[in-house]
Amino acid sequence: MDKYKFTAAENQRFARANFTKLVHTNARFEGVNTTLPQTQTIMDGMSVAGVPVEDVLTIVNLKRGWQYITAQNSPLTLTMEKRINKIVAAEDALVPGELRQGKGGVDLGSEDFFEPPLINEKQEQSFLQKILADPRTTITDKALTVMYHNMRQQIFWDGNKRTATLSANKIMIDGGAGLINVPLDKWDQWNELIANYYRTNDMAKIKRWTYDNGIQGLQIRANLALKSVKDKTSKRIQKQLKYFADQNPEINPKNDPENKNDRPSY
Repeated sequence: MDKYKFTAAENQRFARANFTKLVHTNARFEGVNTTLPQTQTIMDGMSVAGVPVEDVLTIVNLKRGWQYITAQNSPLTLTMEKRINKIVAAEDALVPGELRQGKGGVDLGSEDFFEPPLINEKQEQSFLQKILADPRTTITDKALTVMYHNMRQQIFWDGNKRTATLSANKIMIDGGAGLINVPLDKWDQWNELIANYYRTNDMAKIKRWTYDNGIQGLQIRANLALKSVKDKTSKRIQKQLKYFADQNPEINPKNDPENKNDRPSY
């Protein structure tokens, strides 16, 4: 179930209001270690002492990428993904905006190396169309599936994580489901999960983790249906605990009698 319910226009505005945070996070894919204020300064078109030109270009191109996806009202296509890659990987891809036609690979650490399959454009186009058209899946699930598929496939020469993240967020924005942005303080966990996904090709665990930790929105646009499910689950658990306590009177509550606010626990 989607965590948030925006209109597409609201979600676009929400993304634009958070450009700096989004770019700041996405830039870490390329090892850019600027602070949030430094990222903002660079996005404003000013220079920052000590920041390499390569890092400045990464930030500027990510800003342009986010501007591009929030200005498009048509659904995501493979052609649009190529355009995103051409923008964000303009300075570092062998052929920006073109699908990878040779061998690629990802260093997973500890001398572990993942080599993705060769790319078939028709297969990638069919995959994207099939995922987006599936009526059984939520917007968030579609976005996460496309994002992690593209990351593992390494469909472009370079900039795959950046391109996949922006492409997935285009799906999120169109469907009003919020944004995908894993907080930097959780990247150690995320890196372990993505490496394991590359090895196994099973994205279930990392999708669930990302849903729990990396979906952002506004509380005012929280999905009321999801809240209802959580409330019902909480009430059911409370009833089960009460029933257990009633059926097992010999088990004494472990609460502190001196603390009136301490809830009994069994």
